[in-house]
Amino acid sequence: MRLKLVTTTSLVALSLFGAAQGAEINQDGANKLRDSLTGILPEDFAKSGFVTVNPAGTRYEVIYDFAKLLSKVDTTKYVVNGLTPWSVFATPLDSGLWNLEGNNSFNISGNVKGPDDKNTDFTYSIASMVYNGVFDPAIAYLRSGDFKASDIHLTSKSEADQVDASFAGMNYRLDSTDSAGGNGRLDFKGSGAFTALSETVTSAQTPPVTIKADSIDFNAAVAGLPAKEIRDIVFFVLDHADEKELSKEDGEKLKSVLKASFPLFSSANETITVNNLAVGTVAGSGGAKAFGYNFSVDGPSDAVRFAFGMNAEEVTLDSPVVPASYHAFLPKSIDMQIAVPDMDFAAFGDEFMKIDFSSGNNSEESGKLAAEKLFHDGVVVVDLPKFTAVSDVYDIDVTGKLQGRVDTQKDYSLQASVLARDLDKSIAAIQELAKSDPNLQQVSFGMMMAKGFAKTDPDGRSRWDISVAGDGSVAINGQQIKGPDAEEPDQDQDQGLEPDQEQGQEPEQVQPQ
Repeated sequence: MRLKLVTTTSLVALSLFGAAQGAEINQDGANKLRDSLTGILPEDFAKSGFVTVNPAGTRYEVIYDFAKLLSKVDTTKYVVNGLTPWSVFATPLDSGLWNLEGNNSFNISGNVKGPDDKNTDFTYSIASMVYNGVFDPAIAYLRSGDFKASDIHLTSKSEADQVDASFAGMNYRLDSTDSAGGNGRLDFKGSGAFTALSETVTSAQTPPVTIKADSIDFNAAVAGLPAKEIRDIVFFVLDHADEKELSKEDGEKLKSVLKASFPLFSSANETITVNNLAVGTVAGSGGAKAFGYNFSVDGPSDAVRFAFGMNAEEVTLDSPVVPASYHAFLPKSIDMQIAVPDMDFAAFGDEFMKIDFSSGNNSEESGKLAAEKLFHDGVVVVDLPKFTAVSDVYDIDVTGKLQGRVDTQKDYSLQASVLARDLDKSIAAIQELAKSDPNLQQVSFGMMMAKGFAKTDPDGRSRWDISVAGDGSVAINGQQIKGPDAEEPDQDQDQGLEPDQEQGQEPEQVQPQ
């Protein structure tokens, strides 16, 4: 097996696989550890001296010399200057795990030539990166760790654009525990933050854009992860990276490791929050006290729910592009959550296992059939559990559910509820604005019509329960406002033929009486 390209990031992570062998702290043990670390590398990379290991008291010092590694790549495509060796101190523990420690810095520059032969110059620097973690050879990954970095800078410049970005610092914490049930699976949790983001994007076609934030906080968790099986998949892929087609035996082996990994996890979630975001351009500025993103995946394997959401608080915009009279209509807060429930990954996995990986002829079609199994009876449901938007003149809350099929765009239905607080205030604001913008008179008229259909909830909000049936009929608060769609004529009627007259045939002659 020969890897054509190994990035330094993935190399440091993957090359530790198999390193914890409980070797004694001596030169012989250091040599064995070095051979283990270079075991997955192409032969010329392994012999480059990229990795050296020395005894250092009760631990080993592993030195990664990235300059020697990159000496093997095509210098007409990649040029990197300023690379200095990194040291990682590895201490074998009685548990069979390894404790890893390091304190390094990073300051490189260079250029990359893209497929169009255009150069991109770059610089990356990290004043300090300190880490301490516990590595598990059985899963080829860290079981826990603390990571801190300070004074992070990067630039990227091409003929078309330039990006300059910096962070004051970064911190990250990783923890893991055995999953409930004693099935060998693991639960991972990670959290951290980047502080003092500053970024400027400059383009030849557009003026500079600056982005600043006090911090970017992130939290993530995954439960029931088959870490050992994922390790096997990764190394199977690496072992066969240069093969255009798998043998029948290897195809069955891949199926075996994939089957052992299903389901890939029992739940996963992630949240990212940007605090005190500010965006500036020559056309104006804006921002938010908090801007967030979240997603989650959970549920049994035959009824998985995928959810995604975004939210923003205390949104501001100061730009001459938006007239002052419209400022009251800009949302000050938004919260949107979308979900796709009831996905059958169990059936997907069963169908996926039927794919013949040794043949590329039918794998695409088999993959399509597997994807169709994701949805019970071909029915796709999209939930909108929450959408809220609040400004000075409106307060809207929407929930709903859209149901359709994977094999057609016509057969769908919709159930939604729209609630609006202070509807009269919103109508009055539109009517006032329509005095200077006649185009809004139609909007005002439409809102008055909508008010006539509304019901009033106990809390005073106006409500519209909207139903769109599969036949195209529409009802609001139980009152039908549109009937079913007309049935589409069949092909013969479209061509002006009688129902019993086939195209290309002469009509039957009628004899006179």
